[in-house]
Amino acid sequence: MLPSWNDTESKKAIIEFVERIATEDSTDFVPVPERIAVFDNDGTLWAEQPTMVEGFFTFDRIHEMVANDPAMKETQPFKAFLEKDVAAIHALGKRGIVEFVMKAHEAETQEAFKELVTDWFANAIHPHFKQPYTQCIYQPQLELLDYLRANGFKTFIVTGGGIEFVRTVAESIYSIPPEQVVGSSTKTQFDLKDKKVQVARLGELRSFDDREEKVVNINLHIGRRPLFVFGNSDGDLRMMQYTLSSDGPCMAMLLHHDDAQREVAYDKDFKLSPLNEALSVAKDWGIHIVSMKNDWNKVFAFQ
Repeated sequence: MLPSWNDTESKKAIIEFVERIATEDSTDFVPVPERIAVFDNDGTLWAEQPTMVEGFFTFDRIHEMVANDPAMKETQPFKAFLEKDVAAIHALGKRGIVEFVMKAHEAETQEAFKELVTDWFANAIHPHFKQPYTQCIYQPQLELLDYLRANGFKTFIVTGGGIEFVRTVAESIYSIPPEQVVGSSTKTQFDLKDKKVQVARLGELRSFDDREEKVVNINLHIGRRPLFVFGNSDGDLRMMQYTLSSDGPCMAMLLHHDDAQREVAYDKDFKLSPLNEALSVAKDWGIHIVSMKNDWNKVFAFQ
C-alpha cells in the first residue's frame, strides 16, 4: 500500500482518513458518490521547475510561429519565450503567462489544439530531468490516486494550467478522464461550417483557475465540496480552506518541495507559484504538510 511513501505520519494520516470514511459502521462513513478528491497539477502531480510544462510547450510553438512571421521575434513576450528567458517570463506572473499561452497558439478549434499538444508530448524531453514530460510525474502521487479510487473516490485535477492542455494527457498518465479536469480556459464559441459543428478557440482568457477562482470552478464544474485536497502552493490554499470548511470529515495535504537532490528545493522564492502563506497558516487550518524529502522514498519512477 503506497510503496513510494515512507512509513511516516503523512502516510499514516492518509490511510487512517480513508479507512475512517470508507468503513460502513464508522461514525465518519461517507457514501461513495460524496467521495471527491481534488489535486492541483503543476508541482503537485508533475514537476513545475524551472517553469510550467505548458511553458515549455509554448517555447516550442513560438519557434514555429515566428518562422511564419519573423517580426514576432522582436516583440515581447514572444522574444522572452524565444530566448527561454525564464526570469522575464516569470515576471509576467502566472496569470500573465496563462493569458499569453492562450493567445500564442494558432489552433482554431479544440480538436486542432489537442492534436498540437498530443504531437508535442510524443517527442518533447524535459530539459532538467532529461526524460519525456510524461515521465516527470511524481510516483507517490500516482499511487495515492490509485489508492483513493480503489476506496471509492472520484479524482479530479483542479489546475491553474490550461484545461485543454492538461485534458489531452490526464487520462493516459493519471487515469483521470478529461471531464474530471478543471483548469484555466480560453473563450470559445459555436462554429458551424459545411454541416460540421466545432468549438472554435478565440485566443482570449475566460477563466484563470487560481486561488479563489479554484473554489468557484470546483463549485461550477464538480458541484460537490471535496473531502480530500492536495496542493503545493499559495494558489491552492483557498481550495484547501474550502475543503476544510466542510461539516463532515475532510483532509488537506500540502506538498513541500524540500528535496534538492532528487528534484528541486523551493517554496516562497518561486515567483511564479510561491509557497509562503499556505505554510504559515497550515497548522492553524489543520493542513498536513508533506515533505518530499522525508515522506517519499521515491520521487519519479525513473529514479
